[in-house]
Amino acid sequence: MKEFKAESKRLLDLMINSIYTNKEIFLRELISNSSDAIDKLHYESLTNDKINMQEPKIKIEIDKEKRILKISDNGCGMTSEELENNLGTIAKSGSLSFKEEKLKNNENAKEDIDIIGQFGVGFYSAFMVSDSITVYSKSYKSEKSYSWTSKGAEGYTIEECDKKEIGTSIELQIKEDTEDENYSQYLDTYTIQNLVKKYSDYIRYPIQMEVEHSKLKEGTKEEYETVKEIETLNSMIPLWKKKKSEINEEEYNSFYLGKFNDYEKPQKVMHVSVEGQYSYNALLYIPTHVPFDYYSPEYEKGLQLYSNGVLIMEKCADLLPDYFAFVKGLVDSPDLSLNISREMLQQDRQLKTIAKSIEKKILNELQNMMKNQREEYEKFFKNFGSQLKYGTYNDFGINKEKLQDLLLFYSSKEQKSVSLKEYTEKMQEEQEKIYYACGETNDKIDLLPQVQLVKDKGFEILYLTENLDEFVLKTITEYDKKQFINVCADELNLDTEEEKKELEKVNEENKEMFEEMKKAISDEVQSIRFTHKLKNHPVCLTSEGGISIGMEKIINAMPNDQKVKAQTILEINENHPIANTLKKLFETDKEKLKNYTKILYSQARLIEGLSIENPTEISNLICEFIANNE
Repeated sequence: MKEFKAESKRLLDLMINSIYTNKEIFLRELISNSSDAIDKLHYESLTNDKINMQEPKIKIEIDKEKRILKISDNGCGMTSEELENNLGTIAKSGSLSFKEEKLKNNENAKEDIDIIGQFGVGFYSAFMVSDSITVYSKSYKSEKSYSWTSKGAEGYTIEECDKKEIGTSIELQIKEDTEDENYSQYLDTYTIQNLVKKYSDYIRYPIQMEVEHSKLKEGTKEEYETVKEIETLNSMIPLWKKKKSEINEEEYNSFYLGKFNDYEKPQKVMHVSVEGQYSYNALLYIPTHVPFDYYSPEYEKGLQLYSNGVLIMEKCADLLPDYFAFVKGLVDSPDLSLNISREMLQQDRQLKTIAKSIEKKILNELQNMMKNQREEYEKFFKNFGSQLKYGTYNDFGINKEKLQDLLLFYSSKEQKSVSLKEYTEKMQEEQEKIYYACGETNDKIDLLPQVQLVKDKGFEILYLTENLDEFVLKTITEYDKKQFINVCADELNLDTEEEKKELEKVNEENKEMFEEMKKAISDEVQSIRFTHKLKNHPVCLTSEGGISIGMEKIINAMPNDQKVKAQTILEINENHPIANTLKKLFETDKEKLKNYTKILYSQARLIEGLSIENPTEISNLICEFIANNE
């Protein structure tokens, strides 16, 4: 019995129990090793006439009675020394050594050497499901064949054996079932078929296994018999590695529907092939509809991650930023090592580089769709626009410059959705600000008293109907050097200098009346004043400071204990008949003036979509007013 050359027991235990959190991936690792072995033999055969390559294949066999799972290949095989070096030394990869040696001798060999495993730990994942492992191997370089046997960290033995064919066979003695683990599933044909389809469907060589089928017995009409047939379990050719010119729309859609379990074809397909510092192929899809669980905690973003057609991760979240969480698809890169854990992937520089490239591809595709397929883009934005807005606002606006040109808002002038760029391009020469208004619907916003003034000036207004909208514009701050301003804000400032002076004089003259009125509503507003911006409307609420009335509503609707309050001003139309009534009451009936103030304040709150603190009191005051004016 030989001991492992690395820190044996501890290191092997670490790899079995920590690096791989999912036991079923052992089959992926062994199949990938077999694929590597065939690759090596093929590469050697190009320069060695003595190598007579057989038709490459990987074979899986199951013996339920003996609880043995066997994976065989007709690749390069291993000598006694190679068994010692590759399997006797944990974390030493024969594939990596082979690749390094060939690249050292031939700098242009990179494209010809397509090796999956490079870290040399994948083989040992088989101990997660096995009590013992026996490897039978015959190298193309040797007349002799050898077996390598181990029961784990205790060590291993290497002996001569009578294997005749060149290649390697790995026999796993599958563990007995426990209360926590069903190891027998790895002796089930259906399970093995599914694991090959899931992880190794695009291995370039056929993976074959004997499969039982029920067939109609020859010469009968109703009698069936069970027959065994050798089947190829993998499809071998990935769609994403084909040339775009060889794939039609139906193939793209069919792949998407089957791979991602959708019932409707995708809205957009992106087939990406990148060669460079880090090469990869990708198939990216934008769904036609919002997934049913998209806004639930159960939804997981991420792309399937492959290395040379071998599935590494089902959902690699690091490949997509949160604001593109709706994208489905996969990425396949030869530059990512197969034997690498989820934790290591998160720190992988190659992965981060690929992720940035994918993000740029999606951004470009959406920009092109907005420019050249506007109707399609508006459908997309209806589904996933909120995600883009969230990305603009999130992380203190770090991504706002990437996303701001993809945002759409309803325009008062165009009466359809426009981008910020489209808004600024059509701005009047004298217009200095980008105007917006908030509300539950476009129709309700259209009825706001302040909106009418801005529209009368000929200015376009963006209507914000989603909770996040105003926060997004506050995050962007300005666009094309134009600041955003809420038409309900105190800083709207559309009066001429002459109008301002006149209004200032009127408010100063009625200062005492406003102070008396303010007593009726206590600290509900910062101040009360006359305004000229309301046209035919009698009253409105104007906000000042960083928090608008709309933001107050949204924040206070959130499930938290802290409540915020916008700083508001009650503005009364100085040209409305109500202004004269208030002036008279200030001289004759201050108590009635206070009641009128409460009614006007409540009206202003209702116009803004705010609740009234004491609706019963206001209802009684209105009824009393009606009764006294019959």
